[in-house]
Amino acid sequence: MAHRVFIDGEAGTTGLQIRDRLVDRADIELIQIDHERRKDPDARREAFAAADVAILCLPDEAAREAVTLAEGMAVRLIDASSAHRVAEGWIFGFPELSAALPAAISEARRLSNPGCYSTGAISILAPLIAAGLIEPDEALSINAVSGYTGGGNALIAEYRDGTAPDHFIYALTQGHKHLPEIMRHSGLTARPVFAPSVGNFAQGMAVQVPLHLHSGRTLNRLREALAAHYDGARFVRVLTPDELGARIVPTALNDTNMLHLSVNGDDTAGCATVVAVLDNLGKGASGAAVQNLNLMIGADEGAGL
Repeated sequence: MAHRVFIDGEAGTTGLQIRDRLVDRADIELIQIDHERRKDPDARREAFAAADVAILCLPDEAAREAVTLAEGMAVRLIDASSAHRVAEGWIFGFPELSAALPAAISEARRLSNPGCYSTGAISILAPLIAAGLIEPDEALSINAVSGYTGGGNALIAEYRDGTAPDHFIYALTQGHKHLPEIMRHSGLTARPVFAPSVGNFAQGMAVQVPLHLHSGRTLNRLREALAAHYDGARFVRVLTPDELGARIVPTALNDTNMLHLSVNGDDTAGCATVVAVLDNLGKGASGAAVQNLNLMIGADEGAGL
């Protein structure tokens, strides 16, 4: 029997990509409401009541309202917003983060999809902190560039009508909404300096964590710790030295649910840059939501991906 899925906010960028990954699956029945009623609370309540799983592709406040609308219903929720990523009672949907998470996700009633920047940052930091190669209170910086689709419809419109710059840095007051989840789920206790930016390309992302090499922290040890953590992971690969080139391209994994990690630098120079590359709309949003949905309904983890 097909699992009934309602995408609340289907018309947005993330919602549309989730729909595209689900629409042709025989094991999924999509519940949809008329476009003109998509903001009607009664229509949405009916959809929540009919669904086995609902995926919230909404701004934060609207996602919180959706949770209230679904209160008391049997429907399980996947929230693609940042509203519940550090909230009590919500499972953080990054299956590769720990060996225990896939089972927890499979049983979750309330699941929060990770953010795109935080997926890249946490994928680097959590294993290295657990391995003792980064101290939780270490002073770190995280630098990143994303395609403009991560900024929502207004920013997408700026780029498509040619009024946006080729590149810009933002969140200069260090208040980016992904910082709390980066700290919570990586194990950092000291707030990192975070410098996100946007480039003139639709989708794709590179997240960088620069590190000084000292006290036994070498390129090889960093790489080995990441490779051990992600051994057997279906959607995360740690690149070998032979696979590293002179350039890292943020768009290299577009339209996939893959995440690639690489350790770059020179031991003799005493510096390294650990880089995560992913599609901000794939592993950073829609792909991750479908991966989590698959685990929740007992489907193959890669179905639709």
